[in-house]
Amino acid sequence: MTAITDLSALELSRAIHDRMVSCREVMAAYLERIGRINPKINAIVSLRDAEELMREAGERDAELDAGRSQGWMHGLPHAVKDLAPAKGIPCVFGSENYRDFVPDFDDIQVERIRALGAIIIGKTNTPEMGLGSHTFNPVFGPTRNPYNTGKSAGGSSGGAAAALAARLVPVADGSDMMGSLRNPAGFNNVVGYRPSYGRVPALGRELFLGQLAVNGPMARNVADVAALLAVQTGYDIRDPHSLSDEAFVLDPDVDMSSARIGWLGDYGGYLPFEDGVLDLCRDSLEVFRTIGCRVGDVTHRFDMARVWDSWRTLRHFLVAGGQAADYADPARRANMKPEMIWEVENGNALTAAQVFAASSVRSDWYRYMCGLFEEYDFLVLPTAQVFPFDVTLDWPKTVGGKAMDTYHRWMEVVIGPSMLGLPVAAMPAGFGSNGLPAGIQIIGRPRADLAVLHMAAAYESRTDWLSQAPAIAK
Repeated sequence: MTAITDLSALELSRAIHDRMVSCREVMAAYLERIGRINPKINAIVSLRDAEELMREAGERDAELDAGRSQGWMHGLPHAVKDLAPAKGIPCVFGSENYRDFVPDFDDIQVERIRALGAIIIGKTNTPEMGLGSHTFNPVFGPTRNPYNTGKSAGGSSGGAAAALAARLVPVADGSDMMGSLRNPAGFNNVVGYRPSYGRVPALGRELFLGQLAVNGPMARNVADVAALLAVQTGYDIRDPHSLSDEAFVLDPDVDMSSARIGWLGDYGGYLPFEDGVLDLCRDSLEVFRTIGCRVGDVTHRFDMARVWDSWRTLRHFLVAGGQAADYADPARRANMKPEMIWEVENGNALTAAQVFAASSVRSDWYRYMCGLFEEYDFLVLPTAQVFPFDVTLDWPKTVGGKAMDTYHRWMEVVIGPSMLGLPVAAMPAGFGSNGLPAGIQIIGRPRADLAVLHMAAAYESRTDWLSQAPAIAK
């Protein structure tokens, strides 16, 4: 039999329910692997006591002995991204200000994951308050890329992506405001999925204005991503933007050969790229051609500088509001990283007219993209403008000879669909000559989540990149 930690999440679920392996055996295998490999990459943090976890695994076995299963995640070890509260487990947010915060409640998606029988083993590492696509913080330190431990795992779901690639968890949750499910997926050769806005409900202090961030699934294949999304998704009264329930069952017989694929590339020369990234991602278009899709270059006619300025304004506005209490306290402000303070202070300087103007640009961008979807069924972009970079860097200062003027400018390529709440699958594009992975975004029409998943599954079926595990995982 394949090693327990090499099984996909759905394969592991079947093995548990067919009684080929016990939940205790599964937990023991994962804890052994975490103990051996996690010190090399630092993906999982706040790991719970092993004896307690083994006791819970025994309880799951006893339930199966009695003919009861809580669901397909019954007995699966699961680590929650350290931006989502999980009852009884430290939720540090990568911040000194929350080092001792232990919530007495679960976020909505965590409730649902628990309800299906998963055992929450701890958290996955994230940058401070999720800001920046490079997972490092003053509490836990950096997460390293399993394909090269001298490189970044990306972020902010970097701990989740690295844990998946290293086979430390069978499936993972993450979140994405700018590109935090997609950039780390590309950096770690796994699948990340940014659902339509509202698809996965979440708790929050302010419930109506924050329409950029979403929670979503990550996995080592599309089927597992769809399975976890089906757990996370569905209406909840506590989130006024949450969408009604919808089935996310993959149909292997869906014919995607008639799909029209539009390559956005670098937006007509607007975006700089590290040598090799754009070519590698463009080469992946051949996969769509093998499916039978019609692939063409998009003739781009929107001023992307307007999108970037709109994005910055809206992000400043939301971060400043969300971090206002910590910033107002001098002692807590002293613990905030410079990028956080920059966001807050820029946000505090905004006028209502500036925020409205930014939202108007966002509206123009939405109308433009809807026009593209009259010509194309899916749009494709790289997941980042660089390969995984040195883990000791705070962020890339230059890309393709162009200076990056902010800590997140090097991943500007992800903001287009983020601004509009579009469904996006991050899929592998292969490996560069440096041996490092890169990825593409498959972007679908508004709320066309199932169509995006079917396109991603068709793409996956004609590649073998996801089977190429890092040496650290072998």
